[in-house]
Amino acid sequence: MTKLYVSNKDETVRMFENDFLEALSKVHWTVPIWVFLPIISYFFYRGVFIFELPISTVALYFVIGIFVWTFTEYALHRFIFHFQPKSKFGKRMHFIFHGVHHDYPKDSKRLVMPPSVSIPLASLFFLLFHSLIGGVLVNPFFVGFLTGYLFYDITHYAVHHFNMKNKFWLAIKNHHMLHHYKHSDKGFGVSQPTWDYVFGTTYPEKDKK
Repeated sequence: MTKLYVSNKDETVRMFENDFLEALSKVHWTVPIWVFLPIISYFFYRGVFIFELPISTVALYFVIGIFVWTFTEYALHRFIFHFQPKSKFGKRMHFIFHGVHHDYPKDSKRLVMPPSVSIPLASLFFLLFHSLIGGVLVNPFFVGFLTGYLFYDITHYAVHHFNMKNKFWLAIKNHHMLHHYKHSDKGFGVSQPTWDYVFGTTYPEKDKK
């Protein structure tokens, strides 16, 4: 598989002529924490103190939310971020959403999702889940879902910029690095590789060593 990256330095390319849009496309890695922790706390408060759900129910739907996020992470990365459009406009959109990351994988300002994208996307997912499981159970479920998302976003930054020494985190990092530098058509799980094993998109055994 041809390597897709251009630079391995903490640098980037300008994506928009408009300065405001360009600024919106860059974000410090801690921003998702400050944005989503209050939202997570809000839905937890609603589930526990407003609707007075049993702790067992809160815990169950929290775990289900995390589980659903892991699949969402895999599906978005595989089928949306790595979709290969043929039109000029489609290719431009692909570069903006994900291609730039493969060309500049060490760009520290484009490793987590900017709020200009993550908040509208989270809102759409909330409306979907609200329609599926109702306005009460969606609260602990969404706490789990957003917690999974937050773990994914910070993990993504960490594997590109933190010095990993723990065996668990090294395994997560190596899994993602193989996706960048050897098999861009495999290894779509970022925070964990579970669904790659389920759907057969993990790496050849010789490359895992």
